[in-house]
Amino acid sequence: MKIEVFQQAAIKLTGERIIYFDPYNIEEEYHDADYIFITHDHYDHYSPKSITNISKESTKIIVPKCLKGIDNDLVVEPNKEYKIDGIKFQTISSYNLNKPFHPKEKEYVGYNILLENEYYYIMGDTDRTPETNMVKTDYCFVPIGGTYTMNVEEAIDYINNLKPKQAIPIHYGSIVGDISLGKAFKDQVTEKVEVIILI
Repeated sequence: MKIEVFQQAAIKLTGERIIYFDPYNIEEEYHDADYIFITHDHYDHYSPKSITNISKESTKIIVPKCLKGIDNDLVVEPNKEYKIDGIKFQTISSYNLNKPFHPKEKEYVGYNILLENEYYYIMGDTDRTPETNMVKTDYCFVPIGGTYTMNVEEAIDYINNLKPKQAIPIHYGSIVGDISLGKAFKDQVTEKVEVIILI
């Protein structure tokens, strides 16, 4: 599986299918997306221009309830299991515990998706919550920038407990969180977890 991270939480997985998560600030016209998954409706996660630039005629879009009014192929709720065209995935509630930016009642989601016999967990904008603590996955895309999500120290603690095969830090280096946070994260994550820096 080829993994790419653009800005913020914009992720592209290329394998048997091409799947994007939260495309943002994608200026090049790829028009190659088989599926687009959106975690919530904030501008740096739901970008109509970026969606247009990666979409093709057959692209399918998966969105949470806050975006059910847009053109989509599947509307999802937190903490449920779904399947689309044979692709299995779980939604995990994504929210802040002591910050106002992502209230639990908004029903924002992260995705733990099964691709080629391995799980990829795209957390969305979240703190470490009881729901995130229940997840088991192989690859974890974890926000580390603070302010709107868990900060780097919280992310390190989370990953050291989760122990995925790989951890890919996201949501830093542009809007919030200095670019140096990636190295700080990598330096303090347990050696049992491979950290991949793509921002």
